Amino acid sequence: MIIEHALLPVVPGREADFEAAFAEARGIIAAMPGFRRLTLSRCVERPSGYLLLVEWDTLEDHTEGFRGSPDYQRWRELLHHFYEPLPVVEHFTQVLDA
Repeated sequence: MIIEHALLPVVPGREADFEAAFAEARGIIAAMPGFRRLTLSRCVERPSGYLLLVEWDTLEDHTEGFRGSPDYQRWRELLHHFYEPLPVVEHFTQVLDA
């Protein structure tokens, strides 16, 4: 399993619009092969900051399958205009669980 980690810096004042757009966009990513689950969390100290965690079966399910799909363009249209700057996305494998 791969965990995608993205810190999403939403333009201040656009949080409600972002959350509404993300509610629509989540159906796009959830339909992708290899998708397991996601969580979207809002930062307490910086209310315009969000943490997106997505679980994928493999790295390629995200980097090639999702990002290479025609549906990814719709994802971008819905969400990318909210970010300033664009998010940093990294991938992790779990080492320990408690």
